[in-house]
Amino acid sequence: MRKPGVLAMLDGAKMPQSRLTLLPDERLAPALPALQECLSSAGDSIAAENLASMLDATMKRVIHLAFQQAGADEGTVWLLDDAKEALIPAYNTGPNADQFVGHFRQPLSAGLVSMVFGNEKPFTENEVPKNAKQDKRLDTILKTQTLAMIIVPLYFLDACRGVISCVKLGVPGAKAPDAHGFSNSAQGLMVHGATLLGRLIDLRVMRTSLGLR
Repeated sequence: MRKPGVLAMLDGAKMPQSRLTLLPDERLAPALPALQECLSSAGDSIAAENLASMLDATMKRVIHLAFQQAGADEGTVWLLDDAKEALIPAYNTGPNADQFVGHFRQPLSAGLVSMVFGNEKPFTENEVPKNAKQDKRLDTILKTQTLAMIIVPLYFLDACRGVISCVKLGVPGAKAPDAHGFSNSAQGLMVHGATLLGRLIDLRVMRTSLGLR
C-alpha cells in the first residue's frame, strides 16, 4: 500500500490552537500622553489638500479595489475642512478629478455625503435622482448624473474625519439602465475598504511619529 505523502499527512492534521496576547509595554507608559497628543495633532493636520501626498501605492490600491469590487464607476475620499463647515474631496478615481478635487466644498448642512458624516452610518441609495437630500451641484459642474451611491464613514486616528463615496453615473436627461443600482453586498465591501484605509493611515502616522521607517 502506498504511504500518504507529507503534504497529505499535514493536510489531515489538526493545527494546535492558541491565542496570541499582546500587552502594552510598561516602558512606554510615560510617553503615552505625548504620543497621543502627537497623533491627534497629526490627524488634524491631514487635510484634503495634502492627503494624496501621503497615500502610497498600497493605500491607493485599497481605494481602487473597494470601488471596483463594489461595482462603482468611480469614487471619492472626502475630508472635513479646518473650519468644520464642509467636506472637501481629497481623492477621486474618475476622469474629471481635476475639476473638483481640493476645491469643491460640500456644506455639512446639505447633501447625502454630509448626512453620512453627521450620523456616521453607512448608506446606500440606488435611486439618487429621487432622493430630495441629494445636492446636485457637483453633478451640474461635471455635467453628469449620479444614479446610485454608497457612502461610508472614514475613521483614522480615533475620529471620524470624513467619508468615502462611490457612485454609478448616467447621462443627464437619459433613461437610467434597469440594473443601475448597487448589490446588497457592495456596502459591506466599502465599509471594509474604508476600515483598511483608515488603519493604513494610522500605521503610517504612528510609525512616522515614533521615528520608524
